[in-house]
Amino acid sequence: MRQLARKNSLCIAIAGAATATMAWLGLYGFAWNDYENEARPAFDALLHGHVVEFLRLAPAYGGSLVERAPFALLPGLWGGGSLAVYRMVALPCLLAAAALGVWLVARMRREARPTLARAVVLGLCVANPLTLQALEIGHPEELLGACMCVAAVLLASRDRPLPAAILLGLAIANKEWAVLAIGPVLMALPSRRAMCVALAGAVTVAILAPLTLVASGGFLAGTRAIATPPSAIFQPWQIWWFLGHHGALVHGLFGSAKPGYRIAPSWVGRVSHPLILLAGAAVTVVLWSVARRGRDTAPSRREALLSERTALLALALLLLLRCMLDTWDTDYYPLPFVFALIAWEASSPARRPPLLALSATAIVWLNFQWAPSHISADAQAALFLGWSVPLACSLGVALFKPRALAQREKRLGQAREPLGPVLAHQR
Repeated sequence: MRQLARKNSLCIAIAGAATATMAWLGLYGFAWNDYENEARPAFDALLHGHVVEFLRLAPAYGGSLVERAPFALLPGLWGGGSLAVYRMVALPCLLAAAALGVWLVARMRREARPTLARAVVLGLCVANPLTLQALEIGHPEELLGACMCVAAVLLASRDRPLPAAILLGLAIANKEWAVLAIGPVLMALPSRRAMCVALAGAVTVAILAPLTLVASGGFLAGTRAIATPPSAIFQPWQIWWFLGHHGALVHGLFGSAKPGYRIAPSWVGRVSHPLILLAGAAVTVVLWSVARRGRDTAPSRREALLSERTALLALALLLLLRCMLDTWDTDYYPLPFVFALIAWEASSPARRPPLLALSATAIVWLNFQWAPSHISADAQAALFLGWSVPLACSLGVALFKPRALAQREKRLGQAREPLGPVLAHQR
């Protein structure tokens, strides 16, 4: 462990400094963001010792509040106030991103990847502008879920079902969209899949059970609303936008006017989230036969790499489809997709930097941050479709034609070395 820390000391120091900077930039206050309206009442009740009230006031992502509750209690050790609590409950999310970045960079260094490629991967993990936006809006749990899903796939590909299952269960309890990671995790796992699913389910139930027992609380009501979202929440950044129609002036949840926004069809709220789950199931079923091939014998290094990369690519595609199909799609929704894309490119045998993840980060920021102040809602929707549909198609082609992808990457870069640790582990 000491040798590992010494080899990664510079990377750890950079990640720590970047994490502190992101916290300083994004956690300056919670006035008028979602934390104040959704999470703060529950945490305030917990700080006053009212555990049942904490569970009753928890929002639809109450599992994330339960997981981060110990951090909410820490400011009491030095007399910190509400702002300190707000910052502390975001800390594990930022630390998860830093840990994932250090882990990916350590793997890339062992495989002699160029310094520029490692620097870009670390920068995207610990200083991503999409992370900053998630912090400002009050949803750091999106970052935590993204990191846990990616880490679960990476651990599964190394035949470590216990930690992979725990992280998968924590991710699902953190936010329900993480069920999309079940297929990729099982795809990457060489054995003991049933045990992994059972343990992940047990972890999820253990965290969510106290919330469901408080039947009058906001958790169940919010979960029902997510399952069948009202068509009134209709953002430009999804594929259904142009099926809506212009009519009376649309207002946001807090009464703010949204000129140029369309009114959703009455049926779209009933089909958007079920279609996300259906897409996840469809991709998993189609790839399952591919994932089962070659399991009878110990996989070679190239086969293990292909399995890991296929699972990460499937995760990235599913998380992108989630953004495209969800009528609620907003600023922080693409963050898990971008992190899955970062991990996929970081595991590539090519020596180039992760240009796709870097480009995706830039275009998402442009679409969700710059565009709303400069172009109409219809133009924002057209811009979203202009990059998301071709990207989803490209990822789908790469996913369902892994041999062509492997041949292209072989031409781009050298085969990764060393093979010893992986082969020794497989034996």
